[in-house]
Amino acid sequence: MGTKTNLAHPKDPRGIGLAETLVAVAILGTSVVAFVTALSAGSIAVGEQGNEVIAQNLAQAQMEYTKSYAYNPTATTYPTIAAPANYTIAVGVTSVPYTGNDTDMQKITVTVSRGGQEMMTVADYKMNR
Repeated sequence: MGTKTNLAHPKDPRGIGLAETLVAVAILGTSVVAFVTALSAGSIAVGEQGNEVIAQNLAQAQMEYTKSYAYNPTATTYPTIAAPANYTIAVGVTSVPYTGNDTDMQKITVTVSRGGQEMMTVADYKMNR
């Protein structure tokens, strides 16, 4: 009958072999690479989210500024607020045809761009009141 080998306490006192060590290092290396990749992707996502929040805040602030500005029936644009570096704000104005009691109404469109790429567009209406 053969002898049983107890894996928890091997009879061979030489320790762990080269093959076992290489397998352990490969598993550890793979898990470290996966972890670093996940951190990198998370960091990029947070950066993009930050840019979206800035664009949204700029669009809302510009819309409020435009609505508080004096009504101009012949306007094609209104003044813009100061934008951070790399961001641009464009304000478009179109007249809305007469609808019932509202004779002086404009559609205001605010577009925020970053590095030449449109990030956010917001539209609302301005009344002569």
